This record gives sequence, structure tokens and C-alpha cells, in this order.
Amino acid sequence: MTGQIFGAIFDGLHAAQAANAVMQTQERGGVIVFIGSISGLRPSPGSAMYGAAKAAVIRLASSLAVEWAPKVRVLAVSPGLVRTEQSHIHHGDEKGIAAVSATIPLGRMADPADVAQACLYAASPRASYLSGSNILLHSGGERPTFLDAAQGH
Repeated sequence: MTGQIFGAIFDGLHAAQAANAVMQTQERGGVIVFIGSISGLRPSPGSAMYGAAKAAVIRLASSLAVEWAPKVRVLAVSPGLVRTEQSHIHHGDEKGIAAVSATIPLGRMADPADVAQACLYAASPRASYLSGSNILLHSGGERPTFLDAAQGH
């Protein structure tokens, strides 16, 4: 599993290198958007390798942004919890998904379309000064469990 996760990072790096080679020759350069994760920024129990890999993706984006500027902008979009067809694997049935969603400030997990919209913005001319950054797409984060623990005493 670890080899697959880190292999995906190298695949992403090789794809970015190939894209950069083309973009550097273009008059308008280009934009490369990596998909990070909130798991790369906070503890990720039960999926430590995934969290470590996403932390590497975020660092990779910031380093390549410096290397490939000014022609190519590079950044990451890091979603929090996203509701997909596989959400039940981590959160259980609809009741579990609803309970997890209730811990998110906007009351729901992101949809894949939310992530796509953030990527489209990041790659657009409206974000022309955005490079080396990591866009956190997490609806304000997750409610810290210590708040509930403190109220229980």
C-alpha cells in the first residue's frame, strides 16, 4: 500500500514535469494544480501513509512553484471531507455520514463538484497571483472534539 501511495506521487511529479516542459515554451505559460488533502496538514490516524503522501504533495507544489516561476504557476487544492460513492467505507451508513457532516461548520461534506470549482478558480486568470499556495477547501474545518469533551464535564 505504501508503495502505491508514494508511487502515485512520483507519477504526479513526472506528469507535472512533462506539462512544465511544454508550458515553459508557451507564451502564456500555464498552471499546474495538485490535489492535496487536509490529511496532509493534521494528524491522520488510521491513514498515516495517506496523510504523509498528501503532505509531500503540498510541499512539492510549493517547491515547484518557486522552480518553475514565472511562466508556470503551481499550487495545491486541499479538500477536507468529500462525500463520494465510497464515503461509507470511512463513515458507515447514511446515519454515520450525517453524523460526520454535522461536525462540519457548513453542515455537509464537500461534493466532488466543490473541489472541481476550486481547481477551476485556481487555474483561471482570476487567480493569476496564486502560486506556491495551498487552498484549504474544508468549510471551516471540523469541530474540535475537545469542545464537546469540555462541555461534558
